[in-house]
Amino acid sequence: MEQSQKTEALIVELRAKFEASGQSINDYLEGMLVGNYEPYWRYIAVDALLGLQQPKTDLPDEMIFIGYHQITELYFKLILHELDQMRDVNLGGKRFADKLCRIRRYFNNLIYSFDIMIDGMEKEQFLKFRMALLPASGFQSAQFRLIEMAFTDLNNLALAEQREALIGQNLETQYNAIYWKQGAVVVETGKKTLTLTQFEDAHQDQFLQWAAKWQDNNLWQMAQKLMSLGEFTDELREEFRMLDTCLNVNWRLSHYRSAVRYLANSDSGADAPATGGTNWQKFLPPRFQKIVSFPGLWSEEELQNWGKGWVEEQLTR
Repeated sequence: MEQSQKTEALIVELRAKFEASGQSINDYLEGMLVGNYEPYWRYIAVDALLGLQQPKTDLPDEMIFIGYHQITELYFKLILHELDQMRDVNLGGKRFADKLCRIRRYFNNLIYSFDIMIDGMEKEQFLKFRMALLPASGFQSAQFRLIEMAFTDLNNLALAEQREALIGQNLETQYNAIYWKQGAVVVETGKKTLTLTQFEDAHQDQFLQWAAKWQDNNLWQMAQKLMSLGEFTDELREEFRMLDTCLNVNWRLSHYRSAVRYLANSDSGADAPATGGTNWQKFLPPRFQKIVSFPGLWSEEELQNWGKGWVEEQLTR
């Protein structure tokens, strides 16, 4: 098709589009004549983006801490964007596998870049500026909690010893048993920390609605449906397993490495507490949580040794 023919065809399509909503194509063409081109910095909203970093102290490494966490939240947004498409659109096998691969790629980028957090700040600065953040904590990432619930059934997000008893219970009961709620209580009393109560007050209704939305079509439910149809290929099985490892082993272990780097063996001789009061020694290692999004894809031995080797290596350093 020549350029002139293509232009005419596009005008016909545009006229039909505008007329369908009672609009005049001429009005929009006139608007294009007087409108300006969109430059990169305005389209990406660079000025707004670069104005979002607001340190609370004058310690320079706080900028690294804020910037990295904001980048992380943007990646979480991309993951949720892919998950919404997988839920709302009946994707064929290849597109479904491609979406899984995209999500895994986002997580891998975060995991590989976590050295920015682990080795990219001075410990002395971190231990100072973190006190200005109280009681804020990465524990309070609502997007990450949404991702977890979109991956698997709620009972799989409970502590291992509670999961079987939760099968068939209502969503609120299962939600109240979710593992991260146990990671933000005062160990001696069992009382909820301010970090947890703030988080629940802000997001509990949203989380319950989200859990209801995904209970029948989370990734684990999708996988089981594909199995029942005989469409769960070896490629899909491998993608699911790699994604499970990314989320529930490598990502969590990256956080554990960071906590060990900055919080273990502080000047007092004891481990420093996390900013949100979470019991990070027990809350972060996958070996203790044993959260597995797709449990039916792993052998009993693999489940029993979930994250064990890596954590033992770190604890002996």
